[in-house]
Amino acid sequence: MAQDFAQTIKDGYHFSGAMLDVGRPIRDGKVFPDAPVGLPMAMMNRHGLIAGATGTGKTKTLQLLAGALSEAGVPVFLADLKGDLSGLAQPGVANDKLQARCKDLKVPFTPKGHPVEFLSLTGKQGAQVRATVSSFGPLLLAKVLDLNDTQQGVLTLLFKFCDDQHLPILDLPDLKAVVAYLQGLDSKQLAGYGGMSKSALGVLNRKLVELEQQGADLFLGEPEFDIKDLLRTTPDGKGVISILSLTDIQDRPALFSTFMMWLLGELFQQLPQRGDVDKPVLVFFFDEAHLLFDEASKALLNQIEQVVKLIRSKGVGVYFVTQTPKDIPADVLAQLGNRFQHALRAFTPDDAKALKATAGTFPRTPFYDIEKELTSLGIGEALVTVLDPQGRPTPVVATRLVPPDSFMGALDDKDLQAALKAGSLQARYAQAIDRESAREMLQKKMAVPAEEMGTDFKSVPRRKGKPEPSIAEEILKSPLTRQIGREVVRGLFGLLKKNLR
Repeated sequence: MAQDFAQTIKDGYHFSGAMLDVGRPIRDGKVFPDAPVGLPMAMMNRHGLIAGATGTGKTKTLQLLAGALSEAGVPVFLADLKGDLSGLAQPGVANDKLQARCKDLKVPFTPKGHPVEFLSLTGKQGAQVRATVSSFGPLLLAKVLDLNDTQQGVLTLLFKFCDDQHLPILDLPDLKAVVAYLQGLDSKQLAGYGGMSKSALGVLNRKLVELEQQGADLFLGEPEFDIKDLLRTTPDGKGVISILSLTDIQDRPALFSTFMMWLLGELFQQLPQRGDVDKPVLVFFFDEAHLLFDEASKALLNQIEQVVKLIRSKGVGVYFVTQTPKDIPADVLAQLGNRFQHALRAFTPDDAKALKATAGTFPRTPFYDIEKELTSLGIGEALVTVLDPQGRPTPVVATRLVPPDSFMGALDDKDLQAALKAGSLQARYAQAIDRESAREMLQKKMAVPAEEMGTDFKSVPRRKGKPEPSIAEEILKSPLTRQIGREVVRGLFGLLKKNLR
């Protein structure tokens, strides 16, 4: 039976093209060192999931994959909430425990550091990354502001107004200026924009003040981050690992998770179609993925699903990192062909339910009781199934993973500061730009009667006796509906921004 098992794994994970060696099979406590478990490089853009309970080794799996991809010449993006991924920049340390694992797996250990560029939403822990409000779009901004559907409708109409009036909204002061201007118009002048009420605009204004107090004004503005800076390689052909440092804003999950979605949307919009590739042009690790999906609107979930489904044709692989597959919507989970499932715990009825649901997402195998295996995996072990070069799922195998070749921990302060200073993007994004935009343009227009600024401000007559529709109904039924729908997509994927430049 053991021989049949080893041969099945050898056959299932034997690929003719380049692959990442991730570990060796284990079964009933025995390691099978002569049957490598690998991930085909050509299938890395078919997306994946790294899941498991806290402390089971998800971060080290991410670190293993990121380092191996960099060595293969593939750029990587990942977010670092706790600071422990900064060790990618420094060679690992071959202690007794690590050497024993490598001996069991019959793999050599060659300590390596990798080329790393640190990025930061505040500018304190890496090159400052920013996005304009226009390119961020109403869907993502509504997620950050925690708006309900009606409030999101108001924000969408506000973006429509700015587009019609050619008002670039680049930063939070621009957005607040637009809200203040609209609050100064009467109901007739607002009728052409779905009947935006002053009370709804007041709520939006309060939300913007709260966002500003959270420090969002630091990353909403210019110069906007160029996503091509995520696609760099070193002169000797190594992929640059871009680490978004989040230790200083880890208490504001809506901010950083939505910003990462903006980056992904920009990649989707800007990169050309590539078809099948020998290796991805970028692998994007979305850590704490549940934060993106928590309380996300249906419209945003639909756009996320679309991005995940289509971005692989542009050579980008997306890997979600979270605790259980149930954190990921089913339509998105269906796109994740490469799976690393670390141990789950079943301490509560909810845990048991999650365990059963997770086991049901794996292909059947005669070699493992999946539910039992999921609770008995050790640290640094995972159930693995990937797509072979023909796009077929490989056999599920419990795998003892190869340790990362880089330092498994956070850099000390001295080394971290040296790495930050060495970043090649620091100077490019350090200085904020404040060019003429909506705030300044509206100040000039304040003396001009609204009726002279265009027909969009004129009142739209209504039939007598007909009740006033809600804002949501206006969005669905008004003559602007088709244009508004287009603006939602434009806002998410960055097209609005390009028209305003």
